[in-house]
Amino acid sequence: MVDQWILKIILFPLALLYGLGVAIRNGLYKIGLLKGVSFNIPVISVGNLSVGGTGKTPHTEYLIRLLRDHLRIAVLSRGYRRKSSGYLEVNPYHDAVLVGDEPLQYKRKYPDVQVVVAESRSLAIPLLLRSYPDTQVVILDDGFQHREVLPGLNLLLTEHNRLFTRDWLLPVGRLREWRDAAGRADMIIVTKCPMSMTPEEMQSMRKEVKQNEKQDVFFSRYIYGNPYRMYGSPERLELNANINVLLVVAIAGTEYLLDYVDTQCGEVKMLEYRDHHAFSNFDIGNIELYFKNMTDGHQNIILTTEKDAVRLDVHRELLQQLSLPIFILPVAVQFEDSGAFDEAVKEWLLNFKQ
Repeated sequence: MVDQWILKIILFPLALLYGLGVAIRNGLYKIGLLKGVSFNIPVISVGNLSVGGTGKTPHTEYLIRLLRDHLRIAVLSRGYRRKSSGYLEVNPYHDAVLVGDEPLQYKRKYPDVQVVVAESRSLAIPLLLRSYPDTQVVILDDGFQHREVLPGLNLLLTEHNRLFTRDWLLPVGRLREWRDAAGRADMIIVTKCPMSMTPEEMQSMRKEVKQNEKQDVFFSRYIYGNPYRMYGSPERLELNANINVLLVVAIAGTEYLLDYVDTQCGEVKMLEYRDHHAFSNFDIGNIELYFKNMTDGHQNIILTTEKDAVRLDVHRELLQQLSLPIFILPVAVQFEDSGAFDEAVKEWLLNFKQ
């Protein structure tokens, strides 16, 4: 603990320099020397202030499910860590190396939704609308810091156990901007909340994160479904104490997930990689080795997330050859008051003015 504080003190000047650069950039937007581009269709941004782990992907999927039966949706992402460049329309047959894991996950789960990756969102939206002029809503994945587009509805996510109000700038903490940048948000969503939150706790947290009276604050949690096989039969597995798990993850903020799996299964071992890790053949061999060394039990499985499965699928032939029992754990967002959040989004869309 003492070593961590010493390291933070050493890194503090770097955080101030980083913060100065961010402040100058945001100041240029504030005085109008830099301007975001607005569009005549609804644009919803889903983002955060930290470097990851707040749940942007499940919340983007929540919006897709909320709106796809009523409106023609497109999702625009930069395609983090992809090996391609420029504007690219995602199809289900791409791989995560080419288009990024999150965009590919969206497209495979919701093939009727247009998914596009591009570094420049302000240039990508006109290209998207030219190709798909019937598009009615654009969702920006991780759009809070990318201010070249001015979204109509700005959603800011902050994790329950890592509120931005209790964090600090990189590299001392995890924030990509100063805390007061949260004032740009129209709605703040406190994510990964425990089931046991009381109304008093929510009210206290609401007061802490709100930057102005116009902001709405909502609370959400994850609901995990029964895992399904990555390859082979579509069977669903009900987790129980007789199942031992090798949890293979390369996502930010694994505590919430690990706590859940620990409560459902017997022995749980976790093989953790950095966020968005591109799995190699060596990694696959390492996973197989860890799995073979697990304690003999009634049933041993490998469990991974939907996002990690997209990246593991790059090695489909090898994984199928090894016949490893890999299961994918689906996750969905549940709001403390889903009706209130849904109605707030729908009301904004109904009142949208071109």
